[in-house]
Amino acid sequence: MTETIKDPQYWLTQFDLESTDVDIGRWKTKRWSVANLHLPREESERKDDMISLPLELFKDERTDYRFNLSSRDPHVFFIFEVNEDESLKPLKVTASQTSVASFMDGDYLVLSETMPLPIQAWMEAFIGRHGELLDVRKKKRKGAGRASGN
Repeated sequence: MTETIKDPQYWLTQFDLESTDVDIGRWKTKRWSVANLHLPREESERKDDMISLPLELFKDERTDYRFNLSSRDPHVFFIFEVNEDESLKPLKVTASQTSVASFMDGDYLVLSETMPLPIQAWMEAFIGRHGELLDVRKKKRKGAGRASGN
């Protein structure tokens, strides 16, 4: 059975992790970065020596995707769990800033990479197929939430 590499809402991303030792005051720490981002389109292009994580698009995140695509510099976000030995466990790839925000307050490392043009076009097609997700808010009744000054 072959794994899906790319379809209308799923694209396998592959990448390497690089670390550099940096001095922060008297302490040494590792600074991690994503390197060699690879986007296979079919099984023959897949590289077995790289980290593989799926970038999956969800209909309820279309507003986030539009916000990201509309920015001057769209990004893809990579989320890792940090182990006690400072090694990283890859968890998720997303294009939703709202989704990634929930990981930023815990023991997770979030790295970002400029979104490649093929992913931008693929996301635009996804939004085009499913339509823009409008943020509809219920109208409050007149005077709700205001102090009444009789």
